[in-house]
Amino acid sequence: MGRILCGVDPGLGVTGYAVVRAESGRLELIDAGALRTDESLELPDRLCQLDDDFASVLRDHRPEVVAVEDLYSHYKHPRTSILMGHARGVILCTAAKLHVKVTPYPATRVKKYLTGNGHASKDQIQRAVARTLGLAAPPEPPDVADALALALCCAGGE
Repeated sequence: MGRILCGVDPGLGVTGYAVVRAESGRLELIDAGALRTDESLELPDRLCQLDDDFASVLRDHRPEVVAVEDLYSHYKHPRTSILMGHARGVILCTAAKLHVKVTPYPATRVKKYLTGNGHASKDQIQRAVARTLGLAAPPEPPDVADALALALCCAGGE
């Protein structure tokens, strides 16, 4: 049956998610997509919407682990980091409520695992994910590629 793993790239507007099965060194893409919150809603309602949507993903696929990117802050965009932190907190809480283990990964570790370069670009990550999974085209939007990268890193035991 293999291990079912879920990678998540949290964001308030768009949260990328990916579910893979890892079995005997093989990786199978089960599901991937983007959870989008309604920008017309207030922050608490958007967070509730993210919770509901992510809980559905977890209930549908029942992963054994959720791999999520560590929180980081770029000094030029502190507001983005704060909003990402809200979304990441919801992801962690939702997983905990559904008794799914969470494993955090620094972005540089995931990038290095997939490309050999801890500072790889979004485009390099998208191409590496497509190559690894044998996809016809790089995943879009980049949030989905990042979620897939997290799931692949987790599957690889990194």
